[in-house]
Amino acid sequence: MTHAFDPTVLREYDIRGIIGETLGPDDARAIGRGFATLLKRAGGSRVAVGYDGRTSSPMLEHALVEGLNASGCDVVRVGMGPTPMLYYAEASAEDVDGGIQITGSHNPANYNGFKMVFQGRPFFGEDIQTIGRMAAAGEWDDGVGTSETREIMDEYVDRLLAPLDGLDPADLSAMRVGWDNGNGAAGPVLEALLDRLPGTHFALYTDVDGTFPNHHPDPTVEANLEDLRSLVAEKKLDFGVAFDGDGDRIGAIDGEGRVIWGDQLLMIYAEDLLVRLPNSTIIADVKASRALFDHVAKHGGKPVMWKTGHSLIKSKMKETGSPLAGEMSGHVFFADEYYGFDDALYAGVRLILASVRLGKSVTQLRGDMPAMINTPEMRFQVDESRKFAAIDEVKARLADSPAQVDGTDGVRVTTDDGWWLLRASNTQDVLVARAESDSEEGLARLMAQIDEQLRLSGLERGESVGH
Repeated sequence: MTHAFDPTVLREYDIRGIIGETLGPDDARAIGRGFATLLKRAGGSRVAVGYDGRTSSPMLEHALVEGLNASGCDVVRVGMGPTPMLYYAEASAEDVDGGIQITGSHNPANYNGFKMVFQGRPFFGEDIQTIGRMAAAGEWDDGVGTSETREIMDEYVDRLLAPLDGLDPADLSAMRVGWDNGNGAAGPVLEALLDRLPGTHFALYTDVDGTFPNHHPDPTVEANLEDLRSLVAEKKLDFGVAFDGDGDRIGAIDGEGRVIWGDQLLMIYAEDLLVRLPNSTIIADVKASRALFDHVAKHGGKPVMWKTGHSLIKSKMKETGSPLAGEMSGHVFFADEYYGFDDALYAGVRLILASVRLGKSVTQLRGDMPAMINTPEMRFQVDESRKFAAIDEVKARLADSPAQVDGTDGVRVTTDDGWWLLRASNTQDVLVARAESDSEEGLARLMAQIDEQLRLSGLERGESVGH
């Protein structure tokens, strides 16, 4: 028996498609068979499986478990919850060798997909392509596996609260925080967490609804933070936290309604961490502000710029022993007192903790940051066959440039005006551009350089496309 995946679903960091069009139960079964075969051959035998709140998720979970069992792996079903709860199940249980979360993340309601962990490491890139090749050849081992249900939510909430042990309860009880779950999978965990979290808390949209009736659950889009901003203003809160659909990415609003972007959150976390762990390596992706890298260095840390993509960042953390990393997209990774995976609920608790330990409000911490002028992430369509080639052409043209050119992930060019970035997306047929300066005039000059490089490669910026 063989299986052919739609060519669009096997992506760099995960497997993702449109239910009923490019993704269905047969795909889930084949993923289970391939993953179980690889895990058994590597000496593992038990996989934790979780799923998000999308209407298609229970169907895919059922088929995935069938596939895992059919190739001889036992399954621990942790039920509906956020992706980090599944990561926690995989990282904390000694009898579990891998994990798969069924989730469409922040994508529209008709999407779904799979995020995977294999013996404690991210499963991505070539691993995912191997699953495709094995399916096409029907190269699966046969076996018989068992399935058990394990309730882990209470244990997970205990772990989320652990960083607050030893703090003065009075400091925590003064906190007033808003939370926007966006009808995502983290709802039940968030309710359980807020029942036990000291302070005064207000939560929006904690009921799980895979149609996302209130707003789209992507906290990197400012329009999706409007309800949270209104809540913070109305209740005079210290700050507000928002999650994406599967709870692994965080967004935030300070007490004055300003967005705290992913790299700015990392500045706060890094400042707090470096008091206790000086000289630590702090990793951020190539889209992050120069202000972050300067801030880390100023507070005695070693800033490292790395490739975009949660799997790539996690791998780099392990390689460098970094206790903290993050991306502009709101993935924040704590290996300091935690497991190194991206968990927006844990990041929310750590934001409270940073404010208390630093003795500054989140609004003050945000206000102290330099006022950089930057573009949002601009994404524009480029034919798949051209996107990486175009980046190579830009690199070649800038080889003798007086500007500082960093080729870690695409091209990031630093000049007296600031910096600009052009990189190829690993998951879509788009180029991503971003620029930052401390003046509007400088930003205009940087954008002109991007446009010039695109023109020389026969491309133009055109209209920005979505994720």
